[in-house]
Amino acid sequence: MTEEKRDSDPGHEEANELTRREFVAMSVAAGLAAAASSALAAELPVVEADVTVKTPDGTCDCAFIHPTTGSHPAVIIWPDAFGLRPSMRDIGKRIAAEGFSVLVPNPFYRVAKAPVFPDAASFNFGNPADRAKLQPLMGSIGAAGAAEKDTVAFIAFLDAQPQVNKAKKIGTQGYCMGGPLVVRTAATSPDRIGAGASFHGGGLVTANPDSPHLLAPKIKARMYFGIAANDDKTQPDAKDKLREAFAAAKVPAEIEVYGSLHGWCVPDMPATNGPIYNKPDAEKAWGKLVALYKAALA
Repeated sequence: MTEEKRDSDPGHEEANELTRREFVAMSVAAGLAAAASSALAAELPVVEADVTVKTPDGTCDCAFIHPTTGSHPAVIIWPDAFGLRPSMRDIGKRIAAEGFSVLVPNPFYRVAKAPVFPDAASFNFGNPADRAKLQPLMGSIGAAGAAEKDTVAFIAFLDAQPQVNKAKKIGTQGYCMGGPLVVRTAATSPDRIGAGASFHGGGLVTANPDSPHLLAPKIKARMYFGIAANDDKTQPDAKDKLREAFAAAKVPAEIEVYGSLHGWCVPDMPATNGPIYNKPDAEKAWGKLVALYKAALA
C-alpha cells in the first residue's frame, strides 16, 4: 500500500484520530498532574506556638500559626462551641499552609483555659450535664461587647507580629457559634477585615435588635455563608434575610445551603444519629474559603 493510499484509508484516519485523542488525553492528564504538583508545592511549612493576648477582660490563650518564613495576611479563626482544641488547631495549620498567619483564640478564656473539650467527639448532646457545660462558656463570649473587645485586641496582637503583613487585609472564619462572631469581627474593624466566612453559623439571623445580620451596613469585607441543611430547614427565611441585608448594604456576600448537617466542616464533631462531618462538603467549603481569602486578602 502506498503512502497516498494509507492517507485515504478510513482505518488509517481512525487510527490517526485515536492517536490525536490519546495525545490530547495525555496532555490533559499531564496538565492536571502538574497542577496538582503545583498545589502541593504551594502548601508551606508552618510553625505553631502557644501565645497569650491581653484583652480588656483578661488574658486570652491562643494558638499562633504561620509559615516558617515571610510575612503574610492574617486570619482569625473563631472556634465552635467546643473551643480551641486539636481539631481547630489543625484547621489553623491548614489555612496557614496556604500562606496566612493565623490566630486561633480560646473564646472561653474568661472562664476557662483551653482545651475545655480536648475531643468534641465524646460530647453527648443527649446528656443534660454535658449540655449544661456549654452554657456558661458560650455566655462568656456571647456577652454584649465581648467579641468586639476581643477583636480589637486580636488585631493589635497580629499587627505587632513580624509574620503578619499589615499592608494586607485580615480574614476571619468561624464555625457554629463562631459564625456570628465573624460578622461581629467584620463590623468591629471594617477597615482591617477584608473577608469573613461563616460555616454552619448559628444565630446569624434573630428577631433581636442586635442580630448579626443587622450589622451588614458596618461591614466592608467580602462575606461567605455556608448554611447547613438542617439549619435551613429550621429557619428557611434566614438565608433570604441575610442576602437582603448584605445586598441592601452593598456588601458582596455569597450565601449557600449545603446538603450536610450542622457541624459538617469539623472532623471531631460528635455523631448524633450518624456522622456529622462530611468530607466532600467540607472540602467544597474549604475551596470556597481559600478562594475568598486569595481574592480579598491579596
